[in-house]
Amino acid sequence: MRKGSKETTPQRNKPLVATCEKFSALSEQNQKAGPKDFLQFLPLEICLKIFSQLDIQSLCSAAMTCRSWNRTLESCDHLWKHHCLIVRVVCQREIDGDRGNGYSWKVALLRNYRKSKVKRDWLSGKYSNIRSRSSLPEKSMYPMDVETWGEILEAELER
Repeated sequence: MRKGSKETTPQRNKPLVATCEKFSALSEQNQKAGPKDFLQFLPLEICLKIFSQLDIQSLCSAAMTCRSWNRTLESCDHLWKHHCLIVRVVCQREIDGDRGNGYSWKVALLRNYRKSKVKRDWLSGKYSNIRSRSSLPEKSMYPMDVETWGEILEAELER
């Protein structure tokens, strides 16, 4: 080995070791202070990537976790768009109407999520053989407009 390479190797590792020691000290301080909001420590792009991996229920729960998460999720409408488009498969008219009226993806999703689940069950024939109102499961009903009930009745008549 050359004489100069021995000297540069330890110097190259010194900043890395110092950085690791600083990180370790920061980590200990953070553990003593309690849990921290990862939005404060990670770049926004990484935080949004994490949020984008959540399902609808988890995303809604995250929005209720704290103010900073709520503000972030409120300002990033694209996080809600994917879930809203899934609901749109069943509730196209409703979602398109909400979006046409200026509702955000999040609001359109929240307005139609439960309705889409009930409507999907009805359209799939899950309740086709129900003989009386008392036989209906509790979560099988949801306030729906005339057009929606018309779609459901048409599907029933085709069966």
